This record gives sequence, C-alpha cells and structure tokens, in this order.
Amino acid sequence: MTSLLPHLPDQPQLDQVQRLFHGRGQCYPGLEAVTVDWFPPVLLLTTFRALPAETVAQYQQQITQWWQQQGDATPMNLVWQNRASSPAQTQLLQGQVPEPHWVHEGSLEYRIELMRGQNHGLFLDMAAGRHWVRTHVEGKKVLNLFAYTCGFSVAARQGGAQEVVNLDMSGGALKVGKRNHARNGLEAGVRYLAHDLFKTFGKLKKLGPFDLIVVDPPSFQHGSFIATKDYPKVLRRLPELLTAQGEALLCLNAPELSRAHLQQQVAESAPQLSFVEQLPNPASFPESDPDKGLKVFRYRLN
Repeated sequence: MTSLLPHLPDQPQLDQVQRLFHGRGQCYPGLEAVTVDWFPPVLLLTTFRALPAETVAQYQQQITQWWQQQGDATPMNLVWQNRASSPAQTQLLQGQVPEPHWVHEGSLEYRIELMRGQNHGLFLDMAAGRHWVRTHVEGKKVLNLFAYTCGFSVAARQGGAQEVVNLDMSGGALKVGKRNHARNGLEAGVRYLAHDLFKTFGKLKKLGPFDLIVVDPPSFQHGSFIATKDYPKVLRRLPELLTAQGEALLCLNAPELSRAHLQQQVAESAPQLSFVEQLPNPASFPESDPDKGLKVFRYRLN
C-alpha cells in the first residue's frame, strides 16, 4: 500500500481550514481515491473507493504519526467518510467533533457539519474564488446563484459589497448561510431566496441589475441541475441581469467536462460575455489533467 505520510504537509497553518492531501488529482499513484482535509480541530479522511478495513486502519496510523510530528500536544480528532458507499458513510475514528463546529478561512468563520451528509458546509477548492470575490466587490451589487451556505456572500460582504442576493433551492442550506453571516457580523445588505432558479428569473431581473453574478452549480443533481443541459439556460439569462461591464464568475466542478466545453457553452448561449481569465485553484489541489479539476472562469459583459 502506498503511504500517505510523505505527502502530508509539514507544519501547516493549523488555525486555518485547508486540504492537506489531494489524491483525486491523479498526481500520486496508488492514492487516487484518498483525500485528507483539516477542519480545525478535526482531520477528515475521505475515501472514494471500497477499501479493506486494514487499509483504512493503516491510513489512520499514518495520519496519527503525521499529527505527532506536528508537535501539537492536543489529542487528534479524526473522521472517516466512505464515499464508495451510497449514501456516503461517516464514522468518527478518534477523538471528538465540536458542536457547533466553526472553522476559519482567513479571518472569516464558517459553520461545518462533518458527521452528516457528504457536503460539509464549505467547498475548500473554491478558496481562491472566495478570495477573488472578497477583493473585487467593494461597493458592488452581487447575485450569488446556487448559493449553498453562502460562502461567496460572506466573502463579498467582508469585501465591502453593497448588497448580496443569495439564491438556492435548499432552505436548510440558506439557514446555515444566515448563521455564517451573523457569526461574522455581516448580516446587513443580504437577501436569501429559497427558490427554483428557473422559476425566479423575473424576480431576479427586478432585483437587478448586478455588478457581479457568481454561478457555482452542482455538476449533477437529479431534479435540480444537470450541467450539460441546464448551464446554457442560466447563461442565456445572464446578460439581462448584469450591469454594463458587469462580470460573471462561472464555476464548474465536473471532471468529465473540459474547460473548452464550458467556454463553448458561453460562446453559444451568451456571446455578449467576453472571457477575462481563469482563476487558479489552490495549490493544495494539484491536477495531472487541469480539465478534470475545478474550473472558475471570469467573464465580462461587453
């Protein structure tokens, strides 16, 4: 079995949420089905392929050894999530998980749920996107589509956004988003819409126009959004929701869909939008094939 230990970072910033090891990027032979994340004070081991119990035990042993090398005297907390099963199975292997569980990304705090479901409240690969938003929205009006727990919105308000409208079909996710805003003292100027996007364009047009629209949909969510079919529907409506020279941050996390695929969708469905740049992903998410990683494209309305 290939060891995780040599690939875990030495002396990471332990007060910050982060990915410690990204095997999913196919850069580490033998470890393609493994990731390790740090949600202070809890380590999360995620496996994406069925593994024998002894292999999981070996990973736990290696992570324990790494923890001891960090020189932290506090006991280690470790959660294992098995994504090979459906639904995903989550198990506390060691220590405990705080309740409520809040983590820091920069100076902002976000509510995390590690023991329930496979989405934990904050997508770590989107850290660079949140940073970009935080540094480019002062005085602007922002629309956050597929808002989930409002990570982009919290970042936007800290960055001085005048107003943010969050839209997501999940009222439960938006409730967590409200808690995230309240925790950071950023409640003012924020609106939450628990609506189906495709039935809400009229309302959004009345609330707009927006200086920035963030589009960060699931790649495939049955009954809600299928990227190949539904992304063009969203793209076609963006120009009428944007201010002159307004920008859109278009995100896609689907390994089977290339960068060229998304760019072609934009060219066909919203030719009024001009490509500006692709935002880089965090260095902790290496990819042997960049087409398979997260895509975050910045576009501007002509």
